[in-house]
Amino acid sequence: MIWDTIANIPLASLLTFIGGGLLLNLAPGQDVMFATACGIKGGPRAGALAGLGVGLGVLFHLTLATVGLGAIAGRHPEVLTAVKYMGAAYLLLLAWQSWNAAPHAPATRAPENAWRIVRRGALSNILNPKPVLFLLAFLPQFTRVEYGPVWQQILGLGLIFTFTGTLITMAYGIVAGFLGMRLSRHMGMLNRISAVIFAGLAVRLVVK
Repeated sequence: MIWDTIANIPLASLLTFIGGGLLLNLAPGQDVMFATACGIKGGPRAGALAGLGVGLGVLFHLTLATVGLGAIAGRHPEVLTAVKYMGAAYLLLLAWQSWNAAPHAPATRAPENAWRIVRRGALSNILNPKPVLFLLAFLPQFTRVEYGPVWQQILGLGLIFTFTGTLITMAYGIVAGFLGMRLSRHMGMLNRISAVIFAGLAVRLVVK
């Protein structure tokens, strides 16, 4: 089984992997910025749900990495380019929606549908082709043939990375949500800030 294979990895190597993953996830990237923007716009609940959605999106990329489809995409750059522009267009749509959102405080309006927030977070990650390339570059560094089937090691390590990363991203979203609630009198401005963040992520996705 997968966890039996993970148990074969030396504890020192496994702890190094977990520690490195935590540091990588703590560094603000697109996932963190997305959850932060959602938290500012919709409060702690929205920030947490956006972080959860982002984590589900990582599972999509982990599946690609495990079955090797990431390598196929690497040999066909046009596939990554197409997905990249789709992701940028989606983020620009979110930016437009935030910019034009009604300037009401999170506590005074009906909460947004939970599934919609989770789905939005997942799509923001799925439409970003970079995570699968990152996973393919990061995870194999901690695998060894003698530990067991490499695909099981990649999947197990990827699940650990996804779990810790999801918790961190949700925490960012929650903190941003509380800060947003404290600044509820300026909700219109916060919506504009969220819009700028989403638009910036779209530009970053295309340029880098």
